[in-house]
Amino acid sequence: MTDRIIDIADEPARLSVCNSLLVIRRESGVETTLPLADLAVLVASHPQITFTQAVLAGIAAAGGAFISCDRAHMPAAMLLPLTGHHIQGERFARQAQAPAPLRKQLWKQIVRAKLRAQARLLKELRGDDQGLAEMISHVRSGDSTQLEAQASRRYWPALFADPDYRRGDEEDPRNSRLNYGYAVLRAVVARALCAAGLHPSLALHHHNRYDAFRLADDLMEPLRPVVDGVVARMEGPSDPAAPLDRQAKADLLQALMGRFIVEGESRTLFDIAARTAASLAAAFAGERDDLILPET
Repeated sequence: MTDRIIDIADEPARLSVCNSLLVIRRESGVETTLPLADLAVLVASHPQITFTQAVLAGIAAAGGAFISCDRAHMPAAMLLPLTGHHIQGERFARQAQAPAPLRKQLWKQIVRAKLRAQARLLKELRGDDQGLAEMISHVRSGDSTQLEAQASRRYWPALFADPDYRRGDEEDPRNSRLNYGYAVLRAVVARALCAAGLHPSLALHHHNRYDAFRLADDLMEPLRPVVDGVVARMEGPSDPAAPLDRQAKADLLQALMGRFIVEGESRTLFDIAARTAASLAAAFAGERDDLILPET
């Protein structure tokens, strides 16, 4: 299977399905087809995109995700498969009944992997990891001492070499780029969770009552630096202060299509997400006590 991320942002288009193929007819007359089974995520960015019900059903049946964007071209909604595994009901039950000590231990592993990835990125870009690597061994069960938050306060200003940078500043174009990349990453991880028979809303740690993809947000944490690195490296026409444009989206999607190291082997993001989700399902079933996490 070839996992692909498609973002339709350039011009109006009509989407349809024919013989298990997604057909994209652009206003310019260009027509593109690809097997639904090869599609990981379809991002509908242009405001004048029309599609049939068969498109949504076909993407979901093939295990893909559909993201609809708002007028600002930012992801506003996501469609995921309803059924992804032959023993999904059993896995839902085990997931819901997972004891707090297990969930806290798994979250500890995720935070450590995230800090490791952040430290590596800072070392690569700025020559100094700001002490994040030293924090890793001090992360406790459930991250009870909140080292993830402490690391974040060091990480962001150092990443952009900007002491005034604020992650929550909606006016900062760098945040628009980060949010776009994270939304696509979230879709990839949520898709993998569904395929593993897990429910993306039943979290290990995230607890925002309005977040329907809390478990996806948990598992994507160690992969966020992939997006962070792309945004931090943008220069010239793709300067971090520039708006979210076509080139910025292309750079972000290209990064997510790259390869990463897991257990000493080079793998795609889609393979990593699938392996991490499967290891989580095994942990809920009592078959293992650790997660397969990426080395970004």
